[in-house]
Amino acid sequence: MTAKNLLVELFVEELPPKALKQLGEAFASALAAALKKEGLAPEHATVTAFASPRRLAAHVTEVLAVAPDRPVVQKLMPVAVGLDADGNPTPALLKKLAALGADTRIVPALRRESDGKGETLFYDSLARGVSLAAGLQKALEAALAALPIPKVMSYQLADGWRSVHFVRPAHGLVALHGSEVVPVSVLGLEAGNTTRGHRFEAAADPVVIPDADAYAATLQRQGAVIASFAERRAEIMRQLAAAAAAAGGKPVEDEALLDEVTALVERPNVLIGQFEAEYLAVPQECLILTMKANQKYFPLLDDSVENAGKLTNKFLIVSNIRPADPAAVIGGNERVVRPRLADAKFFFDQDRKKSLESRIPGLAKVVYHNKLGTQGERVQRVAAIARLIADSLGGGELAHKAEQAALLAKADLLTDMVGEFPELQGVMGRYYALHDGLDAEVADAIEDHYKPRFAGDSLPRSLVGTLVALADKLETLVGMFGIGQMPTGDKDPFALRRHALGVIRMLAEGNLDLPLEAMLAAVAEKFSAVEGFQPATAQLADFIYERLAGNLREQGYTAQEVDAVVSQRPQRLGDIPKRLAAVRAFLALPEATALAAANKRVGNILKKVENPVEPVVDNALLEEAAEIALHDALVDVVPLADAAFVTGDYTESLTALAALRGPVDAFFDEVMVNADDPVLRANRLGLLAKLHGAMNQVADLAKLSV
Repeated sequence: MTAKNLLVELFVEELPPKALKQLGEAFASALAAALKKEGLAPEHATVTAFASPRRLAAHVTEVLAVAPDRPVVQKLMPVAVGLDADGNPTPALLKKLAALGADTRIVPALRRESDGKGETLFYDSLARGVSLAAGLQKALEAALAALPIPKVMSYQLADGWRSVHFVRPAHGLVALHGSEVVPVSVLGLEAGNTTRGHRFEAAADPVVIPDADAYAATLQRQGAVIASFAERRAEIMRQLAAAAAAAGGKPVEDEALLDEVTALVERPNVLIGQFEAEYLAVPQECLILTMKANQKYFPLLDDSVENAGKLTNKFLIVSNIRPADPAAVIGGNERVVRPRLADAKFFFDQDRKKSLESRIPGLAKVVYHNKLGTQGERVQRVAAIARLIADSLGGGELAHKAEQAALLAKADLLTDMVGEFPELQGVMGRYYALHDGLDAEVADAIEDHYKPRFAGDSLPRSLVGTLVALADKLETLVGMFGIGQMPTGDKDPFALRRHALGVIRMLAEGNLDLPLEAMLAAVAEKFSAVEGFQPATAQLADFIYERLAGNLREQGYTAQEVDAVVSQRPQRLGDIPKRLAAVRAFLALPEATALAAANKRVGNILKKVENPVEPVVDNALLEEAAEIALHDALVDVVPLADAAFVTGDYTESLTALAALRGPVDAFFDEVMVNADDPVLRANRLGLLAKLHGAMNQVADLAKLSV
């Protein structure tokens, strides 16, 4: 059987732009997977997805017209049930064969084989391979059913009687195996070899696709459509770069916007527009956001050395048409963007008529959470937490600025600009704080207190900002845990996992001297006036350490290394990178494996003792040479390890333990820990407790044992 390439296209009305890329990939992969399952396409078949605003398509290589026959093994029943004493089929076997459509004459040919429980009858047969028409019909229906469509619409077919359900009304279906049309139907459409091109610029209508491999080229040549999402995206990027260079700027980088614009056009044409320079007096974040969010433009930034990153009054339009004279298109877009920019300027001018401080009382009218009160009450808690943390780090001017920034941090929520563009909260607060004449550090902290907003986001630019951001996230975490709103499964409506990672990053990367659990307990005290609040410090600490462990593994540390350090629950998260480095250095020592195994053994011995063992040793009770040698080694090593630990030199602290390997090995070879004499046994357990304490200050070395 000769294999040919297959092309399937579904022509529809404009698809949701933000979902187009995913829809295209899902359609192609589901269609190919179904064909492979039916045996019509090999596992190594190449699958190419196409997606434009009005079509989903897939090209699959090496597709057969008919799938090969497949052997089928049917387990029937135990021999004792299927055959009588004379070897004749029982009524049960005859009934089973009839249900399978098998002739009773095949009974002598039934295979007997043990299934582990006894001898069983098996029926071996060949299943006829499915035809491409039947297999593709099934695959097409499965692919459409599996599309990640959040909401379908119902529409009536041309006959006026039937209705179908899909993301958008479908108007055409192409199914070509080589150059032959595959007779399939879906959504009331019969497959053919014609499609539609660009609404205005197609050279032919309809566009005839001669064969599967000519799809993309024919559609581009006759239909003025670049069918491939990836190729269209690359073409837009190329044109954006060329236009920006011609205009002397650099387009704003935004992958999501680029994907959305790619999903809006079939034949991209990048043009340069501009607006009045007077609007540049408005914060550029406002202008950039309104151009991107509302108009899908790419604002141009100055790329000169002296003004790098500063917004210019030019922007790039990705048009879907290529007129000989683009002036009308450019002029129309300039007229459309002007009112948007005027609105932004109006909001900015109006907002500056009131100070941020004057807006604080208004937060008392904004509900934060029905159990945790208003935004006004929340701001007071955040300010108290920020001062608490700042006082523990030195207080003074730092505490004053942190408290001031925390009180003002949410005030911009009541401004017109943030009301129109919620994404600008914090950003506008900074601009308005500077306008009010506040300290630059306070203004920066107002913007930065939302950071880090996502994985990989930058941290606040100053210590003041860090403390306010830390206070804000701790207030959320402690508050939500205190009213029982913990994340469950994949549900995390208050983004507590993200807040926890933000706390971890600020404490660790900022190397702040803030003991975690003591800080959580102190924050919980700020909720004393909240009715129904129950401190959940232990649960929250567990939650943070779990996030910490996951984050460290993502950074490339092994599960053993992470477990060894995090299981000790270090209170200063800034110590953790040094502890991990120390563990890695320790593992490189030749003594590491033996010491880790010995530590695990010591831990197991101490766990079996009913009462906690104190690390106290009576020298007079040391009898064996090996236990005396271990004690002497501890006397030498422990002060060195402790001194290094106190100064934060964790690598040196662990390295010092290498000298214990010999004495530890000899102790376990020659000394009976569980001696018959209870006094002697207790003394030896005390010696092991002392050893265990010395070995587990930096990390739990037992976790490193294989």
